[in-house]
Amino acid sequence: MLKKERYSAFVKHFSANMPVAETELQYENPFQLLVAVVLSAQCTDKRINMITPALFRDFPSPAHLAASDFDQLFPYIRSVSYPNNKTRHLLGLGKMLVEEFGGEVPDTVPELMKLPGVGRKTANVITSVVWNQPNMAVDTHVFRVSKRLGLVPQNARTPLEVEKNLLKHLPKEVVHKAHHWLILHGRYVCLARKPKCGDCAITSICRYFEKNRKAAGLEEVIKAKGN
Repeated sequence: MLKKERYSAFVKHFSANMPVAETELQYENPFQLLVAVVLSAQCTDKRINMITPALFRDFPSPAHLAASDFDQLFPYIRSVSYPNNKTRHLLGLGKMLVEEFGGEVPDTVPELMKLPGVGRKTANVITSVVWNQPNMAVDTHVFRVSKRLGLVPQNARTPLEVEKNLLKHLPKEVVHKAHHWLILHGRYVCLARKPKCGDCAITSICRYFEKNRKAAGLEEVIKAKGN
């Protein structure tokens, strides 16, 4: 299968079966999403959604974060991964938003990356989710699934390489959704240790499935699907 055909089949499948693809983080405005994404690093969305209601209630704006201190903020996020670092990041983030951006979340990747705790992945998430910009955030799910499917070369070693490959071949208008397609497929079907190939509807375009079906005992899956 040519790469162009693989991408076309990928987009066609998810456009039809997951036309609405959104982050599972709960938020009401760009500031809340920014805070949630910063907290979600090396942590589950489920855990973040458990602690953010109280956090957003008591710290509803960048100004509230900027006026806080470590001892006030830490108890709200102590149950997430790396709470010490993330507390310091949020305090610095609130201060910088107030002092350099007028209390507003910037809408460009370079500006967002100036904020404490915000790397390229987080900046891409914010700009694609809030403003539908064609930016591709590459987390562990996107990195794994895009390589397994054969959307990007197996020798792509870094998230930036994967990002550039995906942006080169995906239609610009679906990039902001394709990010979620890959994440959700990786989260619920194409699991890291034991992918659920029997539940997958796109094995016909998957290089991992084709390569590993015999070794993984997947012949019965093929027969059941009529492949």
